[in-house]
Amino acid sequence: MIEALQFDFMQNALTAGLLASIICGVIGTLVVVNRIVFLSGGIAHAAYGGIGLAFYFKWPYLPGTIGFSLTAAMLMAAVSHKVKHRADTIVGVIWAVGMAFGIILLDLTPGYNVDLMSYLFGSILTVPSSELVVMAVVGVVITLLVFFYYPDLLAMSYDEEFAKIRGVPVKALYFGLIGMLAVTIVLVIQVVGLILVIALLTIPPFIAEKYAGSLAQMMLLSSALGSVFTLVGLWLSYQYNLTSGATIIMVSGSAFIVSLLIDRICLKGNNLRGE
Repeated sequence: MIEALQFDFMQNALTAGLLASIICGVIGTLVVVNRIVFLSGGIAHAAYGGIGLAFYFKWPYLPGTIGFSLTAAMLMAAVSHKVKHRADTIVGVIWAVGMAFGIILLDLTPGYNVDLMSYLFGSILTVPSSELVVMAVVGVVITLLVFFYYPDLLAMSYDEEFAKIRGVPVKALYFGLIGMLAVTIVLVIQVVGLILVIALLTIPPFIAEKYAGSLAQMMLLSSALGSVFTLVGLWLSYQYNLTSGATIIMVSGSAFIVSLLIDRICLKGNNLRGE
């Protein structure tokens, strides 16, 4: 891996992966504790509609996709907040329609044949330096927002009713969280792909939750785990000439399975000692 870092594209890929891990570690923790993983998947897939619009009308990728994704995300947030018993169904519909809409627009774009696989698994080895700057700036902004609203986010995440009693603007905070999630997904999906975004948003926080003593510790541990998965995945993809995004996902998935096995073994051990 050390010799690979002499290449600029590998340096950019490593930096992009680490930035994505940190951003997803912070936002992904809030996604997991607020139980909106399905909503994040819906936003990620609906983002295809924004991608299709941007290419069809020849708009800049980032503003066009963020605008569409934020609209879809706010619609999903409104539905999940008001009609919770039907939220999964409606989010699923928006998820499917948004993705189909984007793919059809890409098909209709004159003289352009987009490789949809690049949006599924990303192009982490071709990330330009300009994208790294945007990721770093957005990462800093999101981290500062989370730090500033941390007490309110903590209250909302673990006891919504208690947060309301304390005077926390739960509804506005919830919509703000969904907005940050949408921006994160659009930003990272261009670099590492839709599937890896979902993996980084969910797997590291799921593992970290068992070992963290607070929400802040969970965010830090999630970011660290995501960074490790990215490093190992990039190294394996370089060593064995594999697709980088898919390899990082497999490393994350393997860690997820190992964590489940450890939980099962510990549970059996506790049961035996209890007997």
